[in-house]
Amino acid sequence: MENQISPLYGASATYEYGANLYINMTNLCPNRCDFCLRQNSSGSLYANNLWYQGCEPTKEEFRAQLQQRDLNRYPEIVFCGYGEPACRWDDMMWLCDYIRSTGSHFIRINTNGLANLITGRNAALDLDGRVDAVSVSLNASTPEGYDKICHSRFGLKAFPALLRFTSTAVLNVPHVRMTVVSTMPKAEQEACQKVAESVGADFFVREYIRE
Repeated sequence: MENQISPLYGASATYEYGANLYINMTNLCPNRCDFCLRQNSSGSLYANNLWYQGCEPTKEEFRAQLQQRDLNRYPEIVFCGYGEPACRWDDMMWLCDYIRSTGSHFIRINTNGLANLITGRNAALDLDGRVDAVSVSLNASTPEGYDKICHSRFGLKAFPALLRFTSTAVLNVPHVRMTVVSTMPKAEQEACQKVAESVGADFFVREYIRE
């Protein structure tokens, strides 16, 4: 099954990139990060298009797409896409349960770590037994620096919230890392690494991708 654009939604709901399968949960995001590819791209680096037109697929429609794929082909099944998957947290957990029911698949979530603010609860507790890896975009070493770069609708509450989310995820998920982009100055990268280590997460510098 190729990365086909849904005629109903105008975008790819699931797509392959590298060896992995990605699930494009939503276009919603509480942040407007300066470096984010979605600010000036349709997502053509990863799939034909990742911008949904109008509404988004239901959880049942995502499941139907997954049922058309051989999930055993993929080293990882990743919730990512062109928005923040935590904006559809309950649907994502439902899909994790479905994927788990089909076999021993490695499930990863790429997130900005703001699920607690988005859902209004300690969402990281839901990850236990459902998810194998979580990658949290850290992007700064202080609340002020984060707000300047990420322009979150949660303002200065965002940074401490993502740290709380990550610290809880570390207790419930086997593999948790915090990441920054490679264009970040070296001194700030080192400061971010200390932040990640303070909550028990691994640290990774991801390559900045230009369209």
